[in-house]
Amino acid sequence: MTTQKHTNGQTPRSVFGTMCDTIDERGAAFVVLVDPDRFEAESLGQFCERCLRSGVDAFFVGSSVLIRSDFDVFCRQLKRESALPVVGFPGSVSQISAELDAVLFLSIVSGRNPEYLFGQHVHAAPLVRRLGVEPISTAYMLVESGATTTAQYMSSSMPLPRSKPDVAAATALAAEMLGMRLLFTDAGSGAQAPVPVEIVSAIAETCSAPLVVGGGLRSPEAVSDRVEAGAGVIVIGNAVERRSDEGFLTELGHAVHVAQPRTI
Repeated sequence: MTTQKHTNGQTPRSVFGTMCDTIDERGAAFVVLVDPDRFEAESLGQFCERCLRSGVDAFFVGSSVLIRSDFDVFCRQLKRESALPVVGFPGSVSQISAELDAVLFLSIVSGRNPEYLFGQHVHAAPLVRRLGVEPISTAYMLVESGATTTAQYMSSSMPLPRSKPDVAAATALAAEMLGMRLLFTDAGSGAQAPVPVEIVSAIAETCSAPLVVGGGLRSPEAVSDRVEAGAGVIVIGNAVERRSDEGFLTELGHAVHVAQPRTI
């Protein structure tokens, strides 16, 4: 999912547009979530090389609780080590950087905390505009995973019940009708269980916006099941941090890209 450069004065393809192209061409997009607090500068280059060879399409970068203070420097190095798009997955306004190719402009629609539905966005919007970073309006839906995740705790948001796919589908549909371009279901970092296949299928059958699925995906089989159910983007974080060998990354890539593109 490499972003296009200016050619003959033409406007380059947006990161969101390129993501949609990848879904159309490969069935789904493979995204690796990079937490800056968990990567050392000297190991980042080799990690990026393994990701490129394994079919990773883009990086999401961010953390629910970011400790390091050199976020801009980290994003700059990540872009220097790889030609893949670097998309912000911010846990706070402080994780918005001019070094990003795009940022997920997240609204946690699974909860009712006004700060994360719309409040923080008022502070972030002028900054995103001033930095010239592409915003991707994203309906973020936390899904019950068997444990209280960091994202749930930090946002004070009740997750969607994992046994209620109809509630998840209605929530996603409402977000799509409000104009959200991307739907993101997440079990959260360190989730005991991933987003159920039934929820993925219910949302994919109800909505036309691309569906992102992340959290608790630890095997190619779990990934493949959710792509076949309708996921357009698969996000892997903790599993890759624990095991970043090229063989495992390649297996995940095959699981993501094996599905045939869906027609809407």
